[in-house]
Amino acid sequence: MKQKIKAIVQHLSPPAKWRIPVIIVAGIFMGTAAFAFYTSRAWSYVSDDPATCVNCHIMRPEYVTWHHSPHREHATCNDCHVPHDNVFRKYYFKGADGMRHATIFTLNTYSQTITMLAPGRKVVQENCIRCHGNLTEMVKANVTYDQTVEGNGRLCWDCHRDVPHGRVKSLSSTPFGNAPVPKSDTPEWLKKLIK
Repeated sequence: MKQKIKAIVQHLSPPAKWRIPVIIVAGIFMGTAAFAFYTSRAWSYVSDDPATCVNCHIMRPEYVTWHHSPHREHATCNDCHVPHDNVFRKYYFKGADGMRHATIFTLNTYSQTITMLAPGRKVVQENCIRCHGNLTEMVKANVTYDQTVEGNGRLCWDCHRDVPHGRVKSLSSTPFGNAPVPKSDTPEWLKKLIK
């Protein structure tokens, strides 16, 4: 067994003259990855803290309008915008949606108005029913997103337009809204050096 492991290690190891350049390139790659992990606050995205959503300044209006809504006391962003039927779907959706958001933010291709795509609308509709299903007996309740696409019913927020983000959803809709500002990524020693 030890011989097999030794053979695999020798096979994967670069020739002696390439070891130092490979170590340097690997170090640069790992340093860049660690820096990206730190500056993106990647660890915060597995939490349910709503302040995570304002890591990107474009989500500020959504944070502020949620913060001033009755939902603030009972629901976080993930309670509405992430599936809750099973843990695998939850983290798959969260990862895929997060990568889409990160790409849009990094490439600066976002629009003034934040709109949900079909998978996001489906999840929010499911979560409205999950939390408020017992309150909807007097109306046509439990309408799924797929039914609304077929024209058989309406989404909850078609009637409840102000819940929880209000009708105006753009970067200019909350000019004086107070949201947590992410901490600077620049280390203190570097700030002092630059001054």
